[in-house]
Amino acid sequence: MATGCGGAGGDDTGNGSGRSPSTTGPSTTGASAAARDRVEPLADPVAPRLPVTVPSADGRTVTVTSTDRIVPLSGSLNEIVFTLGLGPKVVARDITATFEQAEKLPVVTRAHDVSAESVLSLRPTVVLAEGTTGPAEAIAQIRDAGIPLVVVKPAKALADVGTRIDAVAAALGVPDSGTALRKRAQERIDAVRKGIPAREEKPRVAFLYVRGSAAVYLLGGAESGASSLLEAAGAIDAGKESGLTKDFTPITSEALAKAAPDAILVMSKGLASVGGIDGLVKVPGVAETPAGADRRVVTVDDGVLLNYGPRTDQVLKSLVGQLYGEQR
Repeated sequence: MATGCGGAGGDDTGNGSGRSPSTTGPSTTGASAAARDRVEPLADPVAPRLPVTVPSADGRTVTVTSTDRIVPLSGSLNEIVFTLGLGPKVVARDITATFEQAEKLPVVTRAHDVSAESVLSLRPTVVLAEGTTGPAEAIAQIRDAGIPLVVVKPAKALADVGTRIDAVAAALGVPDSGTALRKRAQERIDAVRKGIPAREEKPRVAFLYVRGSAAVYLLGGAESGASSLLEAAGAIDAGKESGLTKDFTPITSEALAKAAPDAILVMSKGLASVGGIDGLVKVPGVAETPAGADRRVVTVDDGVLLNYGPRTDQVLKSLVGQLYGEQR
């Protein structure tokens, strides 16, 4: 039976990509998770070849002439830059980038909102943003200062892992490193998938986004970002399968009854914010589900769950281990 034990990585607000709701709550990080909260840079990174001109996801074309001072504006982008071997050139981090190599860098965001003044004070030579990064005024202020700013499409599924790596690598003038990292990431994901035990009945898993201190209780649907991971782990996204087509909807007893999950997936810090499993089953409707009755809760740390980056294999491995009772 799955329990409320953590997965890999961690963060302070939602997740590293900035795709989850931006409300936050109190949290703790277990020792085992903290010990794993590191990225693994490529063994043989290459030097950037600049200048490069690349497309930005917001429809612009951006020319990058220097990577001496890089500012990635999400935890996911920070993770990719460090794993490409360019960590020494990163001068700031998003609040969700809490992996060990980045933790001493100055923070230039708060609850996914960028402080343009903080970014500009660090004299960046290139800024990387998500399609969800905001506010728009801050992005415009950075661009108006003449700083090359490249927007990367937000992650939604396993298929985005390679394309995001390629986009970041191209913007930083290291396409060969991007190719190597993309290959490594895909091989590791494939290795985890090969080890998933065959089951006649797939477990139904509901992804809940909860922040107790902010009274935020949401049920993930088809666009939550979790469906691809759950399906890759051999499970059914109960929210999506029950007909929820958007990203999140407020939790109700009726919605949970229709989803009828066998297990509940929740971010580690979200679980902590409601007082652990004891608090989670007090959320209206949870105790009446098969998952709530069995106290079957799967957790993955906030900073990596929806990143779809170089550590996605670790997320998938954690899901598989918790769902099927074996830590692989």
